[in-house]
Amino acid sequence: MAQRDGERRDAWVLTAARGLRGFGDGLCSLLLPVYLTGLGFSAFRVGVLTTAMLLGSAALTLAVGLMGFRAPARRLLLFACILMAATGVGFSQAHAFWPLMVVGFVGTLNPSNGDVSVFLPLEQALLAQAGPAGRRTERFARYNLAGAALGALGALSLGLMAPLRAATGLSQTALTEGAFLLYGALSLVSAVLYRSLPATPVSADAHAPLGPSKGRVFGLAALFSLDSFGSGFMVNSLLALWLFRRFGLSLGMAGQFFFWTGLLTAASQLAAPWLARRIGLIRTMVFTHLPANLCAVAVAFAPNAGVAFVLLVIRAFLSSMDSPARSSYVMAIVTPAERTAAAGVTNVPRSLASALSPALAGLIFSMSAFAWPLVIGGGLKAAYDLILLWRFQAVRPPEEA
Repeated sequence: MAQRDGERRDAWVLTAARGLRGFGDGLCSLLLPVYLTGLGFSAFRVGVLTTAMLLGSAALTLAVGLMGFRAPARRLLLFACILMAATGVGFSQAHAFWPLMVVGFVGTLNPSNGDVSVFLPLEQALLAQAGPAGRRTERFARYNLAGAALGALGALSLGLMAPLRAATGLSQTALTEGAFLLYGALSLVSAVLYRSLPATPVSADAHAPLGPSKGRVFGLAALFSLDSFGSGFMVNSLLALWLFRRFGLSLGMAGQFFFWTGLLTAASQLAAPWLARRIGLIRTMVFTHLPANLCAVAVAFAPNAGVAFVLLVIRAFLSSMDSPARSSYVMAIVTPAERTAAAGVTNVPRSLASALSPALAGLIFSMSAFAWPLVIGGGLKAAYDLILLWRFQAVRPPEEA
């Protein structure tokens, strides 16, 4: 009973810490371009800094995944909290380009929608063993929901900037610097939470980051990269741009629409564990993700805004139900000793792949009024679903065998 209570406590600690980090990322990732342009940086330099942040986060995440398999996860998470605090202070105090490049590359601030950070492989490995295998997908659903919902809340809190500026008389730059300091302070709260985690390695018997499951992990990483490359054709900013041009959607309507569909996407993940218990993890991933991608393709042919919105709402409800099932599946088909490395190897390429396609999608949008990026992105993601079903349907987790 004591062990079960400890596992339940660990799961909630990891979920709460993910929510805190999601709030900070949701707030600061949107403030960052405003802050940098306010400092006088060109759009090119903002893009270079964003790329440096993505590459630095990916490198550190992969390094922790591959080399941190024997180190105590709690120690590494506390170190990551120190790095997060330094990131907040660095962005609030450094105003020149090259110091900000250094802070961005070695820091933890995430400029993208996903969570690629040094925390990710450690938290996922700990979450996988924080309770019975039959409830693993539920734990990942709550974990993802906390990050997505509080990330949306962090973005929504940007609406407080104008009232705060009016009430305090502070400049936009000063308030943004305060937001970065808040981001750093959230790491201190996370550190307090992490101190209750066990001080033992995820697996003390590991001799290499990946062993017998190496082929499976690399195969999944390649497929997940294909999926993310397709997602890059349909990022919200480009989708909103097409809606503005195609249907004359206002900025206010777009903001409300994407906020509510974002919450629907996050909340729908709670249905994934129920579905996975009945049809299995792979079928849950494919049979929810494939209809969502077909809806994305259909949006390109929508005759009016009403039809497009209905299709996008259906897509929002279905498109992320595969996320907790995917994380749970990866953790289930590898040995406990491989979990930290598997989380890093499967998540980092996804982030890098999704960064490659938006520029191509923007070029296509500039060449044609038709929503070819939705067709291409939805088609690539549908191909991923079918290949995943064909290649991994027979590779079942122990609890489904």
